[in-house]
Amino acid sequence: MTTLTLELATDEQIRQLARVAADAAEKAVKDYFKGANVSKEGAQRVHGNGDFAARVREGAILALADLSVTDKFKDEEVSSKYDYLSGYKKPKGITEQTNLLRQLFPGIGFADEKTEPRPVPPNAEGWFAIPRWQSVVKHLPVERQVYGEAVQIVLDQLEKAYKGKFKNWRKGELGPDQLRQSAKSAAAWEKIGQEQKDFDILLVPAQFGLRHRGRSVRRAREVMQADEFGLGAFAVGIMLLTHADRLKHYDDLWVDCAGDEFAPGADGVFSFAPVFNFYADRLKFGTNWVGGASDGYGSVSAFLPQ
Repeated sequence: MTTLTLELATDEQIRQLARVAADAAEKAVKDYFKGANVSKEGAQRVHGNGDFAARVREGAILALADLSVTDKFKDEEVSSKYDYLSGYKKPKGITEQTNLLRQLFPGIGFADEKTEPRPVPPNAEGWFAIPRWQSVVKHLPVERQVYGEAVQIVLDQLEKAYKGKFKNWRKGELGPDQLRQSAKSAAAWEKIGQEQKDFDILLVPAQFGLRHRGRSVRRAREVMQADEFGLGAFAVGIMLLTHADRLKHYDDLWVDCAGDEFAPGADGVFSFAPVFNFYADRLKFGTNWVGGASDGYGSVSAFLPQ
């Protein structure tokens, strides 16, 4: 059973939920009275009955209990003490990240740096600069402008950055029949892209794996909050390029890419997810089964900007 630290809901989250509950209760009352043609006397009878508020409260508590906790894959969590040990503490400044990205990928444009001063959501470590994956494949023939090609370009850059001490265990296995973004991740990137529509580099608040350490990929996906989504191999690879101090040692927390799905047999069964790990003095890219819980891994995730 997990001994992971429990992160309590913030006061702001509680206030937001209370407002949602109040709005929903008001709408329910209006809809009921309008549709049922309740008399003035009947309305007064409800108002004077103390059981009404108690029933509303009981219903709200039941809904909160049902929706706030999930037992799905609950056994796929283990205690973990792995951490960021190689020097990474928080994301670099956006300007530093975007300047580095333009050196690595000539031809990509800029980011909307007015986005960064916005509040960082709870559980995010800060702002990360991630190019649209389409922006790094736009020079390729149309038939090759696919997600897997963008991932391969990032992996090629990691091989250069690690000066040959990099191993891609899935070379030649990144086509659309084997690697794809999850539906939730693709939808989140689409939303962010629309909000930052005139920019090649998108800014997202994210965390580098610590929040979900010890959880299987599918358990991490299950417990992610509504505005949180897993990051895939492309985004995580970019983050490793701009933050080389994140994964340089065997004892660093290794990385699950929960925003992607991988089908090892190219048979439509997307039961694996990409991973980055480090051992034998090398950064390695591969895939693992989504149901395996390991204390050495944590899923990287981002949040929709508030």
